[in-house]
Amino acid sequence: MAKDDSLKRRSFLKAAGGATAAATLAGCTGGDGEGEATTTEEMGGTTEETEETTESQSSGGTLTFARGNDSGSLDFQNTTSGEDAKVTNQIYDGLIEFKPGKTSLKAGLATDWSVDGKTVTLTLREGVKFHNGDEFTAEDYVATYRRFVDKDYKHYPGQDYASSYGPYALGDWIDTVEKNGEYEVSITLNKPYAPILKNLAMFCSKVHSLSAIEEYGKDLSKNPVGTGPFEFDSWDTGNQRIRLTKNEEYWGEEKAKVDEVVFTAVGSNTSRAQTLLSGGADIIDGIGAQSSKIINNSDKAKLLEIPGINVGYMAFNMAKRKEFRNRKVRRAINYAVNTKAIVETIFKGIASEASQPIPASVMGYNENIDPYGHDKKKAKKLLEEAGYGDGFEFELATFKNPRAYNPSPLQAAQTVKSNLSEVGITVNINQQPFNPFLDYTDNYKHDACFLGWMTDNGDPDNFYYALLHPGVDRSEVPDGKDWINPDNFDSVNTLNAAAWANTEFMKLTEEAQASYETSKRKPKYQKAGQIFHDEAPWVALNHAKALRGVSNDVEGFTVPPIGGPFLNLVSLNR
Repeated sequence: MAKDDSLKRRSFLKAAGGATAAATLAGCTGGDGEGEATTTEEMGGTTEETEETTESQSSGGTLTFARGNDSGSLDFQNTTSGEDAKVTNQIYDGLIEFKPGKTSLKAGLATDWSVDGKTVTLTLREGVKFHNGDEFTAEDYVATYRRFVDKDYKHYPGQDYASSYGPYALGDWIDTVEKNGEYEVSITLNKPYAPILKNLAMFCSKVHSLSAIEEYGKDLSKNPVGTGPFEFDSWDTGNQRIRLTKNEEYWGEEKAKVDEVVFTAVGSNTSRAQTLLSGGADIIDGIGAQSSKIINNSDKAKLLEIPGINVGYMAFNMAKRKEFRNRKVRRAINYAVNTKAIVETIFKGIASEASQPIPASVMGYNENIDPYGHDKKKAKKLLEEAGYGDGFEFELATFKNPRAYNPSPLQAAQTVKSNLSEVGITVNINQQPFNPFLDYTDNYKHDACFLGWMTDNGDPDNFYYALLHPGVDRSEVPDGKDWINPDNFDSVNTLNAAAWANTEFMKLTEEAQASYETSKRKPKYQKAGQIFHDEAPWVALNHAKALRGVSNDVEGFTVPPIGGPFLNLVSLNR
C-alpha cells in the first residue's frame, strides 16, 4: 500500500487501518505482562518457556470470517493493512510469535533467542516445510530480510512495492542479518533497541521462501507461499472472497482444526452482524454500537470483547495549514470538540475517552493527564489570543469504512463540524473509501484528518515513535519550528499525519528506545505524554474495545489484542 513517493513520504511507515494494520496492525490489560514493554525475561526465550501446546482435534468444515474490506495484497512486505494481515497471518509464520490472546511472546520458526546489547541471536527450528515443499533454513530468513529493506539486493521489489514497515520495524534499527550455518541467525543492531523482539513478532516480519521470492517476485502479492497452518487456495477479487485450505504438513502442534477458511467482505457493520446471525459467517469484526446490540440480542451468536490497545484521533496537518502551527489554535479545537459526547453517544459502550496516545494498559501511561473537556469559552478565548477570533475554514478528511478505533466516522465528523461551528470554525467533511483516503493522507493533502492505530506489538514505542516522530534527525528540524515540510526530506514518517516535530518529544522517544530497562523507559514515555497533551498535535478521541461477533457453532476462538486471528485454534460444532 506504499505508493510511488512512499519512500519520500511513507517510506518510514504506513498505517493501516490499522494497522495494521494495518494494520493491523493491533494488547489488553492482564496479569502476565500484557500491555507492558519487552521484559528482561523476554530477551532470551526457548521453546519450553514460550510455546503453548494443546492436543489438536479436527472438526473439519469451512470457517467463514467476515470483515469490512477485502485484502489489497497477500504479501506481508507489500502492505501495512490490518485487513491483509488477517489473511497473511494464517499463511505465514515469524521467527517469534505472539501468544494467542496475549501480548507476550512464544517461539515460532525460532526455538530460542537471546539479546546482548546490539546482538540478537536466534536458533531456528529444523524440519519445517514451506507450502511449496522447500525446507526452511537461515537462508530463507536472510533473503526475506534483504528483500524488504536492501535496495541493492537482486530480489528487492522496488520502492513502489516494499512497504515502509521494512525500515520502521527492521531496517532502521538493524545493521546486518547473517546466517551462522543452516539453523542460526545473528542480527546486529545499530544501537540497543528495546522493541526488537516484538518487532520480530509483527505481521510484517514473517518469513518468505527464497525459492518463492525467486519464482514470483512481486506476484507474491497474489501467490503467497508460507509455512503457516493454512495454505492459499484462491482469491475471487470480484466477490471479495479469499479461500485458504488446511496445511496438512504444518510443523506446529496446533494444526488447523477446520478444512478451510474463507475471508469475505461485508461493508456495513449492521449487514455484517445480520450475516453472522443468518449463518453466512462464523466470525465477524468491525463492530459498532448498533451491530453489537444486534449480536447481544441474538441467541445464535455471542459478542466477545477485550480492552483494545488502540487510539482514534484527529490530526492537524501543520505542513499545510498555518493556523495549525499555532499551539493555541490546536488547543482551542481540543476544547471545542466534545470527545465525551462522541464516545458516549456515537461509540456507545464500545470505547473510552482518550487523553494521550496510549491506553492505560500500556507501559508509560500518564495517569495525571485528563482529556481536555468540552469548554467553548476556553476555545473562543484561545482563538482570540491566536488571532483567529473570527474563525477560519478547513477540510476534515475521513474514511467511509468503519474501523475498530472509529466505527462511525461520518457521525463523528459531523459532531466535530457542529462543535467547531459553535466557535466560528467552518469544517468541510471530505469522506473517501479507505484505501484512497490513506493515499490522500500519506501525501499530506489533508488539512486535518481522522486516523487511528491498532498496535503492532504492544510497546509504547509503537505509538509514540510510530505516530508522532517525524522520522528525521532532530538537527534537521528548522530552528523555532515544531513541524516539518515533508517535501524537504527524502524520507519521513508519514504516519505522523500532523508533520509534528517537537525536538524535546523526539529526544525522549529516541532515548526510550535505546534502553532495555522498563524503569528507565516508563518515565520518558510519561513525560512524552505530557508534552503531547500540552502541544496538542491531535485531538485524541478514544480508545476502543476489541469486539468480535462469534457464532455459537464456533469453539476455541480468542480475541487477539495483537496479531492473529488465530484461526488454526478454531473448530466448528456443526
